[in-house]
Parts: sequence; structure tokens; C-alpha cells
Amino acid sequence: MTRSERLLLLVLACINFTHIVDFMIMMPLGPQLMRYFGIGPQEFAVIVSSYSLSAGISGFLAAFFVDRYPRKYVVLLAYGGFVVGTLACAIAPTYWLLIAARALAGIFGGVLGSQVLSIVGDVFSYERRAQAMSIVMTAFSAASVAGVPFGLYIATEYSWHAPFVFVGVLGLGVLFLIWQFVPILNEHVQSRQQRSNPLSVLTNIARNPNQLRALFLTTTIMLGHFSIIPFITPYLVANVGFSETNVYLIYLVGGALTIFSAPVVGKLADRRGKYPVFVVFALLSMLPIYLITHMSPSPLAFVLFVSGLFFVFSNGRLVPTQAMVTSVVTPTQRGGFMAINSSVQLLAQSMAAYSAGLIVGKTPEGQVTNYGLVGLFAMTAIFLSIFIARLVKPIDTAPHPLEATAQ
Repeated sequence: MTRSERLLLLVLACINFTHIVDFMIMMPLGPQLMRYFGIGPQEFAVIVSSYSLSAGISGFLAAFFVDRYPRKYVVLLAYGGFVVGTLACAIAPTYWLLIAARALAGIFGGVLGSQVLSIVGDVFSYERRAQAMSIVMTAFSAASVAGVPFGLYIATEYSWHAPFVFVGVLGLGVLFLIWQFVPILNEHVQSRQQRSNPLSVLTNIARNPNQLRALFLTTTIMLGHFSIIPFITPYLVANVGFSETNVYLIYLVGGALTIFSAPVVGKLADRRGKYPVFVVFALLSMLPIYLITHMSPSPLAFVLFVSGLFFVFSNGRLVPTQAMVTSVVTPTQRGGFMAINSSVQLLAQSMAAYSAGLIVGKTPEGQVTNYGLVGLFAMTAIFLSIFIARLVKPIDTAPHPLEATAQ
């Protein structure tokens, strides 16, 4: 990789880091928020799903115009709005105002993820894309190792508002990095005479079975992943006897492992093929899903071992998936398609979190019930995704050098 490519990936990783910490921190804060607001699992699921729902809607609407503008300007606007929404969460005093603030952050966050992936797709050819994706996705690992544990620490020391202050302030610095180091990336922008109808992004998808299969793949993976994610911490604390003060260790250990595993998976996917690597990790990820959702009181070491497997195998499944999904469209259509894909992904997350909230219950003693059923549903969805992914085929293999588009 060139120096400018590495700098670009670093900035994109910073965007993802703050974005992911903001999203991930809500899950381990579950026990605190349920105590603070006096709510149950269903009400907590509403907080989690409000972000994904608003992000899904905004991502869908963004699909109609994002390809009309340079990638840099879209990212600047979306990230600025995300920072404002996150700071609003930091000062939200009530349950409903927190939901409103999460929805505001989601409106802009729903555009961010798709644009980061579009930039990687524009700059890196299909043959190098999985490795580039794995570098950007190490932000997930960094968020797990540093962001979430630190956020939980300051939440324990001060209040649940503190992590959002941390992310919001950090985001102001990332805004400067975006302005300084992300190139314009406007080769995909067409003149007014060349522009197609804004609704063409939907008609193009509707007429293209390959793109529809890519969206279906995204949906099934998110249903399998986010049906169990929101309730991992509440279940481990209430049912397994995991100390609330040790929750950060789950993210610390899992994130540290994926820092090393993600780049290896990316290189392996580029060399051995995206689909074969996806199948291996999809099957492997079903084991920790079953163990987590059916776990009885267990020692700390065993809980960390299983959660570490969950992080590594789930991350290994997502790296080749992102590379495959970004490759079913041409560069001129990528921004719009990825916005739709992001919308589908976030809506699937919202649906998964809310549906899981309807399934799980809470005993008078505070234990979470029916989590095992959610785990079986998640495993079924992941297994189904293997057959869908086999039908998703890449169409673009031409490189898009960064030097030619940087201004």
C-alpha cells in the first residue's frame, strides 16, 4: 500500500472507532440503564433499536443523493451530525430524551457506515479489498480493547452519560482528520446531463438478482448477529454470575484477539477466496453463539474464552462479507447501493434487537429467560446465510488508484 492509502485507512478506522464505540457502549450499559430508568428488557431493547431504526431510514433516503456528491463532503456532513447526536446523548436526562438523542445520532450514523465502505470499494480493487476491509474493521477491535472498557470505567466512576461525552469530544478531532486526509473522491460524480433518475438506485437493485442476494445476505447475517448481542451482558450478569465490574474484560479480550485475527482473515480471503473463508467462519461462529446463550454459572476464564471465540469468529465472518457486498455494483452506483445496504443492515439490527426483546423475559429475581431460544434463531439465520452467500458474485475487479482521485 502507498502512504496515502495507509493514511486514508487510518482515518476511516478512526471514523469507525468512534462510531462503533458509540453503538457498542449501549449494550454493556444495559444493567445500569435498566436500574437508572427502572425499565425491563423490552424497554432497553427500544433504546438499542431506536438508533438502528433511525439509521436504517436515513440510510435508505441517503441512497437517492449520495452518489451526486464527492465522498469527502458526504462523510464530513454525516460525521458532524453524528457528533452532535452523540453529545445530545451525553446530556439526555430522561428515558424518552435518550431515545430521541439515540435516534438523532442514528440519522447521521446511518450514512457513515455505507460511505466508509464505498470509499474502500472506490480506492481498492477486488483483489486487495478484503485486506483493506480488515484494516478498517480493526477499529472494531480497538473499540473493544480501548473504547468500550474505558467507556464502562468512566460510566462506573461518574455516570452513564460520561462515555458519550468521551466519544463526542473525540469525534471533534476526527472531523479535523477527515478534512485533512480524506481525498475528494469525485470520479463517480456524473454531470447533470448524465444523472439518472434518483429512484434508479431502487430500480437497478430490483432488476439485479445479484444485488438482491447481497442485500438478503446482509439481512440474514444481521438477524443472526444482533438478536443475541444486546442481551449478552444482562444474561451473563444475571444468569451466569459474571460480575458487572468485569464486563469490560469481555470486550478487552475479544477486541485484542480480533486485532490479530482480522488482518489474517483479510489476507486469507484475498488469497483463498472470499466465499470459502466466509463459510468456515460462519460455521465456527455458531459454536460460541450456542455456548453463550445456553451458559450456566461458569468461571471467569471460561466466559472470557467463549466470548473471545465469539468475537474472533463473528469478525472473521464479516470481513469477507463486506468485500463481497461492495463488489456487486459499479463505482458510479456504489454509494447509493451501499446506502441501501447500510439501511437494510440497520433495519435488520433494529428488528433483531426488538424481536429478541419480545422473546426474552425477566424473572422476579432478575434472571433473563428464553435467551436460549434467541440463540437457536441466530444460529439458523447464520446457517442460512451460507447458502445465500454462495450466489453473490463480484462484478468489478478494476482498480481505482487513490492517487488519481486525490485532490
